[in-house]
Amino acid sequence: MSLAYISQQLSIYIGSFLFITGLLGNGINILIFISERSYRRTPCTFYFLIGSIYNLAFIIPTSPTRILSAGFGMDFIRTSDVFCKIRQFCLLVFNIISISCSCLATIDQFLATSRKSSIRNLSQIKWAYRLVIIVQIIWYLQGIPVLLYQNISPITNSCIVTNPQYSTYIPIFLLGFMCIIPISIMCLFTWLTYRNIHQAIALVEQHIDRQLVRMTFTQVVLVILSFLPYGIYNAYTYITVNVTKDSNRRAIESLTSTIVSLIVTLFNTVCSFWTIYSIIMKIYS
Repeated sequence: MSLAYISQQLSIYIGSFLFITGLLGNGINILIFISERSYRRTPCTFYFLIGSIYNLAFIIPTSPTRILSAGFGMDFIRTSDVFCKIRQFCLLVFNIISISCSCLATIDQFLATSRKSSIRNLSQIKWAYRLVIIVQIIWYLQGIPVLLYQNISPITNSCIVTNPQYSTYIPIFLLGFMCIIPISIMCLFTWLTYRNIHQAIALVEQHIDRQLVRMTFTQVVLVILSFLPYGIYNAYTYITVNVTKDSNRRAIESLTSTIVSLIVTLFNTVCSFWTIYSIIMKIYS
């Protein structure tokens, strides 16, 4: 059984299953968060809402193209500059916005569980609205070069960065802003939240939503397990894009790419259904 065949089967069956469940899970999350007014007024759940929207925006254009490419050999990314640019834009921009929302949710839980009222007062929905707008502006601006410099190479017929300076920046961005920095932020504020909870004398008096805390903690673990290999692999891809590779190495890279992409989609799916489960437990607790 060849590596190419394994990659193809994973893309078709596992990829299709995760695509459908990811659509359902994130779609249900969005409906719940939008329909229930109280969720829109809580900063942490508002971050989860925006994260679910961008998870859905990430899954819709990227998963089908990966399934068609790896599973059926229909690689639109290699035939159209438009598809090439849009897919890479979604991979870089929508992913980082979703990760940023997870970071903000973790920070908000630290604020909400603080023993100091001055710090707890910083956990307000008006600040959440402003922070989300700022985050989106920053990352959309950061994604503009993708639309300018991501093109199909006439030599390799693959979707690559054609600007040398930007091709140097991309691996740094992937490792720094999609791996090291967000994981460090989430680990730090998860530990600070954990310490706040254990230092609190009476959780009820501080109105701490323990189910929301568990939801946030679980998302931190899932982000680390999924986006760390994703960032490392994509940084490697950009670094070695101009390296001549034999067929065996290309087959290994193709299988690795499929697995890493499926892990990210799995993260989106598990996060969405864990959120639904947490909301149900919160309602009936």
